[in-house]
Amino acid sequence: MTIPFLQPVIGSDMTAVDRVLRDALKSDVVLIRQIAEYIVGGGGKRLRPALLLLTAGATGYRGTEHHTLAAVIEMIHTATLLHDDVVDDSDLRRGHATANAQFGNPASVLVGDFLYSRAFQMMVGLKRVRVLEILADTTNAIAEGEVLQLMNAGDATLGESSYLNVIQRKTAQLFEAAARLGAVLGDADRATEDNLARYGTHLGIAFQLIDDVLDYSGSTEAIGKNLGDDLAEGKMTLPLIRALAAGSPEDAAVILHAIGGGGLTDFAEVKAVLDRTGALAYAQTRADAEAHRAAQCLHGLADSPYRESLLELTSFAAQRTY
Repeated sequence: MTIPFLQPVIGSDMTAVDRVLRDALKSDVVLIRQIAEYIVGGGGKRLRPALLLLTAGATGYRGTEHHTLAAVIEMIHTATLLHDDVVDDSDLRRGHATANAQFGNPASVLVGDFLYSRAFQMMVGLKRVRVLEILADTTNAIAEGEVLQLMNAGDATLGESSYLNVIQRKTAQLFEAAARLGAVLGDADRATEDNLARYGTHLGIAFQLIDDVLDYSGSTEAIGKNLGDDLAEGKMTLPLIRALAAGSPEDAAVILHAIGGGGLTDFAEVKAVLDRTGALAYAQTRADAEAHRAAQCLHGLADSPYRESLLELTSFAAQRTY
């Protein structure tokens, strides 16, 4: 599902990306086809492939390889979701049962592996060493971020800078890669490429910080997953880190109990602490700042509908409700 305001600019490109995706996910193994179609057909904002299409367009690319690379980006993202949901024991995503809830953990892990390997087959087909280097580094960094997040689960001593390091690898890295790859396809000069990569990083951090906020303040219907999932998994996200720093000893005790195993049974009390300490507003402000930094990275990029859409994405990332 393309974000509505992007439809006039890249709607036809996104349709082409969906065709590439479905062709790429064909397999004579029935279960692979079933799970792949379940995931790809399950919606989602398609933000990362859209980002690649926009930066390619903004830097003058007019071929068709961006459709293949955008599909690769979405496949890598989908593979991480499959693995994440198994690790986190999640049962709801995008308003539907997760693949692991529907088909079981072993099948989800193995189909996630299939998506990774098929994505790299497609990359090799482009015969661009630079593309391979960028995405090899990206997938490695994402894996490191996932392991760091696992190590940090239940650790109430996690600081803000350490948390930002995790989300830079786990979430922002793929945004950065998508933005950089579009510039690579457009043969942009290195300064423009680096600026667009930084744009992707800041956009990805803003996006994740809003996810952190919505996990406590959104609605299940709007965000497509259960509220309090992060708390149930013992994740110290920015709102909790801020509340620990700004709250009273009593507030800290509530958070420590929840992270230590109280989980969703403590959700209402934790939410009250977050409201009392202004922690959600703090995380929102940090997301706004990251979105502003992303917008600044577009200075010097020639005016075009693609640039305007990239600018509009910065507002969307920080102000979205889903």
